Amino acid sequence: MQSIMVRIGNFFFRYRNHAFPLVVLALFVLAVPPHEIFHSETLEYAKDFLALLLAFSGLALRALVIGYAYIKRGGLKKKVYAENLVTEGIFRLSRNPLYLGNMLIYSGVFLMHGNPMVMLAGFTFYLFVYQCIILAEEEYLRGKFGDAYDAYCADTPRWWPNPSRFREATEGMRFNLKRVIVKDYSTIANTFVTLTLTEMYEYLALRDISAHFGYLCFLGGMIALSAIMALTVQALKKSNRLSDVTPKEA
Repeated sequence: MQSIMVRIGNFFFRYRNHAFPLVVLALFVLAVPPHEIFHSETLEYAKDFLALLLAFSGLALRALVIGYAYIKRGGLKKKVYAENLVTEGIFRLSRNPLYLGNMLIYSGVFLMHGNPMVMLAGFTFYLFVYQCIILAEEEYLRGKFGDAYDAYCADTPRWWPNPSRFREATEGMRFNLKRVIVKDYSTIANTFVTLTLTEMYEYLALRDISAHFGYLCFLGGMIALSAIMALTVQALKKSNRLSDVTPKEA
């Protein structure tokens, strides 16, 4: 079973940038987000607040990881690859904090949608696929770094971080906010746009959208603002006005 999961992990590691958005789109096409939960606007607002909290927690976790010790996850030629074994920063709390951050973001997106089938199918799919990717990476890292990686695994949880070790893990390190912006601006923008589009989808599916025209315009403005900010960072990055530290790969 594990060998099959490793093959699945290698496949999605290679094609995740295309496959992951398509899965979200397919699930959203299959079901329209409900406008209320049990005919209660209060429950709907609470659900949306929790969704935003999950998604923003994922972004915050990714920011902590990248700000203290960045790892390039693109691999080499879209295959799992690592030049060094990185164990400092947030990687001393969890072996896969970036993937945990991604799972929190996806959980927030699916909760924002609110359809039980979409939430269950989406969460289950991404949890399984990320577990497969992790197994593929573990097989590679164990083969390359041997005992050093086994010792790291024995000392550090695979998924959920140990927050009590945060001070020890970041002692002597400086948080690099500029690196967070340069390296993760697209993830931040995509998360904001996806959450906003999900909210727009809910209101556009109503019979009378004219009553919510102002709110829909506001959401459209938020999407435009996110796009402008992402394009600005991209332009500054290309012009070398936003320099970044050369990342470690693992």
